[in-house]
Amino acid sequence: MSEKGRVLPVRKDGAFCYSIVLEQSFEELAEQVCALQVEGRKICIVTDSQVGPLYADQVKKELEKVCRRVTVYTIPAGEAHKTLDTVRGVYEHLILEHFDRKDLLAALGGGVVGDLTGFTAATYLRGIGFIQIPTTLLSQVDSSIGGKTGVDFDSYKNMVGAFHMPRLVYMNLSVLKTLPERQFASGMAEILKHGLIKNEGYFQWLLDEKKAVCGLDMDALLTMIEESCKVKRAVVEEDPTEQGDRALLNFGHTIGHAVEKLKNFEFLHGECVAIGSAAAAYLSMRRGMITKEELERICEGLRIYGLPTGTTGLDAQAVLKTTKSDKKMDAGSIKFILLRRTGDAYVDRTVTDEELLDAIQWILGEKE
Repeated sequence: MSEKGRVLPVRKDGAFCYSIVLEQSFEELAEQVCALQVEGRKICIVTDSQVGPLYADQVKKELEKVCRRVTVYTIPAGEAHKTLDTVRGVYEHLILEHFDRKDLLAALGGGVVGDLTGFTAATYLRGIGFIQIPTTLLSQVDSSIGGKTGVDFDSYKNMVGAFHMPRLVYMNLSVLKTLPERQFASGMAEILKHGLIKNEGYFQWLLDEKKAVCGLDMDALLTMIEESCKVKRAVVEEDPTEQGDRALLNFGHTIGHAVEKLKNFEFLHGECVAIGSAAAAYLSMRRGMITKEELERICEGLRIYGLPTGTTGLDAQAVLKTTKSDKKMDAGSIKFILLRRTGDAYVDRTVTDEELLDAIQWILGEKE
C-alpha cells in the first residue's frame, strides 16, 4: 500500500469479504491480487473498446507478475452491448482458454463492463471469482461495490442478474484524468446522492469543494471517493441482498430509469439519476418534509456539477407507465425513496400514481 493509498474492508455477515483499495496508479495491483492466492492461476481481463486501448496493456503487465496466464477479452463499448449475447462471447473465450473454477475474471472499465463481467463470473461454471478495476467515477463509487451484477434484457435495465461479491475492488484514481467531462458529471450524480440519502454534511462539502473536485485535485478526489465508498459500504454491509435499507441507494432511480429507457439511452445513467433525484426531492417537498428552498438547494447542487434536473420531449403518462416495469416493484407497489430531510432518506411504499405524475410533470417543465 502506497503512502497515499487507502484500504476499506467490506464485510458480509460480520466476516471479512473483500477490500476496496484506492490508489493513484496501478503499481500496487499485483501485490493486492497476490494476496488472493492466485499464483499458478489464469485471469481474463474483460474490458471495452474505449478503455482497453488506454489501460489493458498496463494492467495485463501488472497481473502477469502474479498469474500464470493473462488474457484480454474486449467487448464493444456502450450500454447497448450489456446483453446476454455479449456474455455468450465471454463464455466462449473462457471455454476455449480452458478457464476452470479457480481462475479469475477482472473487470477493467465502467459500470457496463463491471456488471457484465460480474454476471459472467457468477454464472460461468456456477460461479468463479472476479475482481473489479473500475475506470469511471460512476463505477468507482457505485456499481463496483456490493456485488450486484447483471445485464439488460431487451430495453429493461439489469433485469437479468445475480448477487456475486468481487474478491477485490482496485481503484486507480489517476484514470479519472482521461475521463470525459460528461462521464465525470454522470458519476457525480451518484456521489451527490450519497450525501442526500445519508450525510447532509457531505452534501454541503461537495457544494463547497466544487472547484477542487472538478479541477481533479487528487486530495479532494481521494476524500470524496473514500467518503462515497464508506456510504455505499455501510448500506451494503447492512443489507447485502437489498431486502431493506440497501434500497435507499435507489434514490432517483425509479423515474430516472424510466427517463433513461424512453430517451433510448441518449442520456447517461448519472444524468437520468440526477433527473430522478430532482423528482424525488420535489415529491419530498410536496409532502412537506423538505422546504422549497431546500429543493432549490438540492437542484442547484446537481446543476453546478453539470447535471440536468429536468428534460423535455416525453409524455408524462408514458413515463408513469414505464415506472411500473421497474425491477424495484414490490407486490405491485413501487418502493420509492424519499427524503425526510437532506441526509435522511427512507423507503416509502405509499406513493400514489397521482403523486408520481405530479413529480414527472414537474421535471418535464409542465408545472412550476
